[in-house]
Amino acid sequence: MTDPETTERTSGGLVGKVTGKAKELAGEATNNEELAREGRLQQAQGDAERDAGEATAEANQREREAELERERVETKAETEQLRAEVEEQKAEVQAEQDADRAEAQADTQAQGEIARAKEDKRTEGQRAQSAADQAEVRERRESAEATRLEQQARLAESRAQSIDPKENS
Repeated sequence: MTDPETTERTSGGLVGKVTGKAKELAGEATNNEELAREGRLQQAQGDAERDAGEATAEANQREREAELERERVETKAETEQLRAEVEEQKAEVQAEQDADRAEAQADTQAQGEIARAKEDKRTEGQRAQSAADQAEVRERRESAEATRLEQQARLAESRAQSIDPKENS
């Protein structure tokens, strides 16, 4: 994120958060509100990036779990099909009827489980998107708060200048 009044880029993540805290403390210690504000913004960006990263990781994990479940269902259907073929060799007429019933049941069950796995994947994607949207909303709120604080600081500085222009020169 680039501040429109500086050319300095802020970095996110833990390094950005630590750097932001250091800037905030240095700004407060030196009464440099711009530096302190920049530090707070950098910390907020680090938090937002961390939250978004966690939400993405969670969504990816759930997607992998859904894929494993789909593969398990497919493996189970294949196993049932092989068993049906063995029964078919033992007693052709009876085995064929049993195989037809088992295959129809397995297909129905597999389709149902695949549909549930797809629905779980879609739901997890929506949850991840929702978490990312919430992180974006938090980031926007924090940015708006930073802008508001900056405006207040400028107003206070302007008032101080108008009260005693010589002292603040």
